[in-house]
Amino acid sequence: MYSIQTLFKRILPLIVAVVLCVGCSKVPTTLINPWQVIQLPTTANLQDIAFTGNPKHGWIVGSEATILETTDGGQTWEQKPIDLQEDTKARLTSVSFSGKEGWIIGEPSILLHSNDEGKTWERIPLSSKLPGSPLTILALGPNSAEMTTDVGAIYKTSDGGQNWKAMVQEAVGVVRNIQRSADGKYVAVSAKGNFYSVWEPGQNAWTPHNRNSSRRVQNMGFTPDGNLWMLARGGQLQFTNPENPEEWEKAVFPELSTSWGLLDIAYRTPSEVWLAGGSGQLLCSLDGGKTWQKDREVEEVPSNFYRIVFVSPDSGFIIGQQGILLKYQQSSAAA
Repeated sequence: MYSIQTLFKRILPLIVAVVLCVGCSKVPTTLINPWQVIQLPTTANLQDIAFTGNPKHGWIVGSEATILETTDGGQTWEQKPIDLQEDTKARLTSVSFSGKEGWIIGEPSILLHSNDEGKTWERIPLSSKLPGSPLTILALGPNSAEMTTDVGAIYKTSDGGQNWKAMVQEAVGVVRNIQRSADGKYVAVSAKGNFYSVWEPGQNAWTPHNRNSSRRVQNMGFTPDGNLWMLARGGQLQFTNPENPEEWEKAVFPELSTSWGLLDIAYRTPSEVWLAGGSGQLLCSLDGGKTWQKDREVEEVPSNFYRIVFVSPDSGFIIGQQGILLKYQQSSAAA
């Protein structure tokens, strides 16, 4: 006869299989996979992507002073070394263009400016009194841009970066991430994810808010209509109430069985939303976030997906770690 210990060893794999089966994803699979893995000449961690006024001409920045350029809409990319002198390992965090005028910022205190779509770049000194390190930059028009730092300072220039005006009187503290709406509002998540802050043009200071659950906040941003979305630990997603932006709707879990984090959301159209996460996880909603489908064809991509950027409804990219880039294929998606 089998001993109890031997019997337990025999049935343990069956128990594990049953548990795993119960936890299997119930999320439907997308009918198509509109994303193509693009081979890049780098293994650096990518941070941001932007295109000039020419939709074929774009730039990527990342760690290890990585700067990549494309002239065919993102299908192929080439390294573009720029002399940063002693900052050869700089972490470039943000790139933005308005027509031919472009900006790149990064750590430690790097600001680059171009007026010719990136053919040449000028390094502009930043004040040693700048609170924190540069985090994001947005080109607003001729000689104008907005810059944020990793402690929530917001600055604006109107003279090509020679002078910067502080938009808030005090920084909010070290932030995990910060995002801007189309009409100039900002939302920032604290480094530990235990609170978030919002700011609107004309205000002198950030308005802090405690997180609305026991789960730490992972990332936040704006919907096309200016409301907020929130990603929290454990795969939780929330939106503010369209009728009352001060209230949050009931939390949802796009995939209940997930143990990986949700990292970013981007809208291709007002109703089509893409949601990225760790371990090559990618989900899509065609009804503004009410129901979700899973793109299982990219699960084997060996990367966490950190950021989704739609340059236009026909052009989009997913940024991953160690040089992983996915490109949205409109022709496939429309089939």
